[in-house]
Amino acid sequence: MTKIYHNPRCSKSRQALALLEEKNENIEIIEYLKSSPTKAELTELVAMLGISPLDLIRKGEAIYKEEYKGKDLNDEAWIDAMVAHPILIERPVVVKNGKAAIGRPIEKVIDIL
Repeated sequence: MTKIYHNPRCSKSRQALALLEEKNENIEIIEYLKSSPTKAELTELVAMLGISPLDLIRKGEAIYKEEYKGKDLNDEAWIDAMVAHPILIERPVVVKNGKAAIGRPIEKVIDIL
């Protein structure tokens, strides 16, 4: 099963989903703005990506600029911020066989398939 943390309004996310469909992947689509990942799920996702939680934050979002920009938060606090405001989560994120990739650029997704 291949999971995609998906936002249908995002062109990169739609591109990644189309790639998965083209590759005939068995896909679980998680529209994370409708069903926010839990703290445990985000912690696991960050670990699979091999990045810090801050690296998964979309810094161009208004909520980031208004509430978080310039703050020196620990990893747990950044995870909490993404749980509270899932719009902050970078997209798309694809997970397969214990590996994860942010689909920017899309070639990163191909690497884990």
